[in-house]
Amino acid sequence: MLLRPLSLLDTDVLARRANDPEVARHLTDAFPHPYTREHAVAFIGTFGALAPPEVLVIEHEGEFAGCIGVHPQADVWRRTAKLGYWVARPFWGRGLATAAVRERCRTAYDDFDLERLEASVFSSNPASMRVLEKAGFTREGVHRRAVVKWGEVLDEVVYARLRP
Repeated sequence: MLLRPLSLLDTDVLARRANDPEVARHLTDAFPHPYTREHAVAFIGTFGALAPPEVLVIEHEGEFAGCIGVHPQADVWRRTAKLGYWVARPFWGRGLATAAVRERCRTAYDDFDLERLEASVFSSNPASMRVLEKAGFTREGVHRRAVVKWGEVLDEVVYARLRP
């Protein structure tokens, strides 16, 4: 598993791998579905040139397998960042998400001068909860009935990992 910056060369494979309802159902509505080539171009245009990079490609054996992002917050939360990730369905069950989260956490605190990384998971996604727990995150709480995804009301489970 390798984490690397986004590139315009990722446009077509990003559009193809992200255009999966089983991926989108676990992500916020900011992740569109259907996911088009135009969405991929806009995403890469927004996140591909940032330094340090907020979003990295998860690559497995030379193939685009997903993305992981660290998004610093502002104001009094400026030493906190939101962590988000997704892995394309052909790569599920291989430990890639856990490896990517562990690797990104290794450098994220210094890259962005952070004290805290947070991740929110829909209650319908126990696999992602296991990823975070295996990567050293602590379940901090549940925002009950806080999320509506595709007409379903869900809980939001909040995890955090502090600077070592």
